[in-house]
Amino acid sequence: QVQLHESGPNLVKPSQTLSLICTVSGGSITKNGHHWSWVRQPPGKELEWIGGIGYDGSTYYSPSLKSRTSISRDTSKNSLTLQLNSVTPEDTAVYYCAVGMPPIDDWGQGTQVTVYS
Repeated sequence: QVQLHESGPNLVKPSQTLSLICTVSGGSITKNGHHWSWVRQPPGKELEWIGGIGYDGSTYYSPSLKSRTSISRDTSKNSLTLQLNSVTPEDTAVYYCAVGMPPIDDWGQGTQVTVYS
């Protein structure tokens, strides 16, 4: 069974870059047909798909966040990276790494990121 673990700073200042890593175990991120997503949930709001990366390295982004988002991978570490630039307090959320490009098949436990000044 695939396990996902998100890590990174819990506090980020406005205008800075939010960077998170998702370490994947129990399965290869390059396995044919597999896709991986980043999803977030701001306090009191619904889940929001940020973007994803496919087994072949192809990337996909939410139109609303595309200009500030970069998703990449490190195949040697079997990990995924999310970078969100120029953050504001509205980017405060629990950020999840997930299996699938919606629909989502499995989730990491999530990590809280707070943007504060």
